[in-house]
Amino acid sequence: MVERATSFGSETGSYEKGRPEYRSDAVAWLLEPLPGPDAAVVDIGAGTGKLTRAVLGLGGTSVVAVDPDPQMLDALRAKTPDVDAVGGTAESLPLADATVDAATLGQAWHWVDPVAASAEIGRVVRPGGVLGLIWNVRDDRTDWVRRLTAIMGGSAAEEMIADNAVRVAAPFGPLEERRWEWSREMTRAELHAMASSRSLIITSSDEEKARIAAAMDELFDELRLIEGETLSMPYVTAAYRAIRGS
Repeated sequence: MVERATSFGSETGSYEKGRPEYRSDAVAWLLEPLPGPDAAVVDIGAGTGKLTRAVLGLGGTSVVAVDPDPQMLDALRAKTPDVDAVGGTAESLPLADATVDAATLGQAWHWVDPVAASAEIGRVVRPGGVLGLIWNVRDDRTDWVRRLTAIMGGSAAEEMIADNAVRVAAPFGPLEERRWEWSREMTRAELHAMASSRSLIITSSDEEKARIAAAMDELFDELRLIEGETLSMPYVTAAYRAIRGS
């Protein structure tokens, strides 16, 4: 589990190319309970900075990005040089007590110990602040997407969302949830990059990676997806927020 959680740095290019951006309306909903626009936010498990940039795009917020992988932080700094990017985890944050108004985690909460992470994040978030969790998940109600998932293998995040098993602990209160359905046009190369950015595949043998890529190509051939054309990938954005108690 630890190896997979810290494996993404070897595929920063695939992660940036293959993973979707975060909807601005979903990110705005995460931070909606904050009293004003001048908020301090820590983005935990920031990766290449996709959620970091979405939070900054709301305007008026300052963001510290935290990730355990030096290669991911290097990629984040290259694309978002004005952000303070530091090493750390949800269970061990390099921040002083009560110094931020909100903490966000994109595609990351399924990697943490929810009790320990809630306590540590609660240490740095001020009373009344927000813990916001968000995932972009492929919508397997579409037949070809379901077949693609079977080829690539499922993920802990997908299982957590499907089972309604997202949990936080003290000092945060009950979770609120919202979902958005949308789609993203993706080329064959982007679909392969998306697969290559998944921890299960990153940590697989070269033989297994080749088998998965070949099976994906067989599916794309069947769907008549040629270079220069796209498929519409249906996504569900699942967002959760909780308020820190006093």
